[in-house]
Amino acid sequence: MNTRTNERTHGDRDSLWVGIDVAKDKLDLARSDNDGVTTFSNDDEGIKQLVRDMKSAAPKLIVVEATGGYERPTLNALLDARLSVALVNPGRVRHLAKALGILAKTDAVDARVLVAFARHAQPRMARKTPQIQAELDALVTCRRQLCKTRTEQSNRHAVTDSKHARKAIDAVLKTINKQIDSLDEQIRKRIDADDHFNRMDKIIRSVPGVGAILSATLLASLNELGTTDRRQVGALVGVAPFNRDSGRLKGTRSIRGGRADIRATLYMATLAATRCNPVIRTFYQRLKAAGKRSKVALTACMRKLLTLINAMIRDGLHWHQLKVVQNLTNNP
Repeated sequence: MNTRTNERTHGDRDSLWVGIDVAKDKLDLARSDNDGVTTFSNDDEGIKQLVRDMKSAAPKLIVVEATGGYERPTLNALLDARLSVALVNPGRVRHLAKALGILAKTDAVDARVLVAFARHAQPRMARKTPQIQAELDALVTCRRQLCKTRTEQSNRHAVTDSKHARKAIDAVLKTINKQIDSLDEQIRKRIDADDHFNRMDKIIRSVPGVGAILSATLLASLNELGTTDRRQVGALVGVAPFNRDSGRLKGTRSIRGGRADIRATLYMATLAATRCNPVIRTFYQRLKAAGKRSKVALTACMRKLLTLINAMIRDGLHWHQLKVVQNLTNNP
């Protein structure tokens, strides 16, 4: 079931752009060839109707805003129909709205802004996520959330004076630890059951300092690994520095954006690598000797570690097969 409002054609189908604002119960669809907004129910029937309409319209690009998972059925249905679709970050869309002077925020307004985003921003196309990767991503995400809760509860336990409160927190921590152990087991089973993932996991874990958690996180959340260059993979994770220059001012370059969950896990692995990985340790020490601050040097090491892993996956090489490792071994 759908409702259509005020249509006024001002474009042609060869350059049709579509924006879909996603809510829990409904989908608001705007098109570049009219000023109306069509509302579909966010259920199987509504999604089927939306896909039928889009297949007949054949838009150049459909932009769907990420909404905490509520967008996933619609996105998968559009990809299954072989339509050109991009999943975009709400923050980027809001920046465009402000740049256009659009301060109001409603579902209909957001859908119209998504049309402008599709036309001007040229977002990266979405790809169908294999079922095993989707399952792995869900397990890794759940594990990360439980680890965050465990940290919060542990901190609360340290400052709680009440005996009964500490006892309750202990019970919660015991349950959380048990669930994390179970998730670790399920993650390992998913990786071992898939030849492609198992091969990639062995390559990644051959790197000194890199363990099962970073490997699973990369496999689950960075499907571009090994298929893109070092600059792009650094930008995707958010470890690529960006200039902040204006006129004669030369600002300090800093990282921004990217996938924060991967970056946090990469940070912990890099800390270990600066101690036990000969390539990363040497690189870190050289940066420190050159006067770089610890945080700057560590970020550079994160970028280098990610670049090496990306190259290893791309070329199918294990750690000891890299030239940079062989050169370091031959010239200690």
